[in-house]
Parts: sequence; structure tokens; C-alpha cells
Amino acid sequence: MLLEIKDLWVRYEGAEVLKGISCTVEEGTIVTFLGSNGAGKSTTLRAICGLKAPDSGEIWFNGERIDGNSPQNIIKQGIGHVLEGRALFPYMTVLENLKVGAFLQKDRQKVDQILKEIFAHFPILNERQKQHARTLSGGEQQMLAIARALMGSPKLLLLDEPSLGLSPLMVRVIGRIVQEIHQRGVSVLLVEQNARLALGVAQSCYVLETGSIALCGETKDLLDKDQIRKAYLGL
Repeated sequence: MLLEIKDLWVRYEGAEVLKGISCTVEEGTIVTFLGSNGAGKSTTLRAICGLKAPDSGEIWFNGERIDGNSPQNIIKQGIGHVLEGRALFPYMTVLENLKVGAFLQKDRQKVDQILKEIFAHFPILNERQKQHARTLSGGEQQMLAIARALMGSPKLLLLDEPSLGLSPLMVRVIGRIVQEIHQRGVSVLLVEQNARLALGVAQSCYVLETGSIALCGETKDLLDKDQIRKAYLGL
């Protein structure tokens, strides 16, 4: 098992945001979390990557317990995180933003090799290398945020609402990018409100409601459930 979360509780200012959730991500899979705003999806990702300390519970990655570790150490262990809203450095160039993603990598030759792979995978970023991040379109900024996380060569990529604010065409592009990342051997934990995107790319799904897991299973099975079809697909 690549990632395992056991009975995770997280509170903000006394309010229970996560209420004992447990979930797993197997190596080589895409797993998605669905749920409305405030369901606890982003909090789960923040707890995994060390940005929010759990109040109780355990988080295991690649056979090692990581809850309580610093974000820097968690990145070193092989987890990349694309935050909701992208969190780019707007007045830095595309190339500078990408190099920030490799700040823990001391081997300059390896960084150059990863950059070549990134530019082959995202040719538009190659064309925009010298542009400031703030001058990119929303879709290009999302590509840059994903590419920056991939600069750390993660085993697991956490994606928080990658389709947020994008056109339907660009949402489909992001869906293809997620699948291509998966095909390159990176496991993905995808947080999304766009159920069509999430269920279209993921093999398994957890539905969060007010901090608890309401449903879970393989996406092909959940698509047949009326609760999912009515709440998330409008069918």
C-alpha cells in the first residue's frame, strides 16, 4: 500500500473538520475524493503533506509513518502537492517557478534532465519559459503548478481542485494530463468538485460529507448508485 490513512481526526479552532476518516491509495492508481465545500477534502491533503497536524490518527506512506513530519521531509519521501489556487510565484518566470519545485534536489544534472522531461510533456511551458507566471492563462497556470510539483519526482501527487475556474475545454485537457501523469508511473490522489472529471479518470473514489466518508468504492460501481448520479452528475 502506497498511502494509508487510519482514523484521522483534524480540528480547526475546536471545530471537527475530519472525523475519523480512513482511506488507502494503492501504488499505480488514481483515487479521487468528492464532496462539497467544507467536506474536508483539502484538509485531508494538507494533513498528508504536513501543512496541518492531525489531532489523532495515523498517516502511512510507502511503509513509513509520516504524520508529524515536516512538509520538507514529506516532499523528500516522495509526495508532491498542487494546492488549490495553484500558489504560483506570480512575478517569477515559468522557469524560475519550476526550479523552485526542485529546491530539494542537489544534483543539477538531474534537475536539468527533469526540466527536459517537463518541457517535453508540457510544450506550452517550454514556449513560455521566460514569461512571468501571472501573464499565463488559467489553464497554463494550472499546468505550471502541476509541472512544478512533478519537478520533485514524486511517487504520489496530491491534486487539489485542478479544474477550478477553468473552461470546459481546459478541464478536459487537465483530465488528459492527470491520466498521462498516471501512465508515467505516478500515483494520484485527486480532490475535485467536478465529478465528471474525477470519476472519468480515477479507479476508486471516496465521497466525503461534513468530515466523514459517506461512500467509497471503485468508480465504475459508484457510477451506478443513484446517490452519486443525483448529487454529483445531475442525472
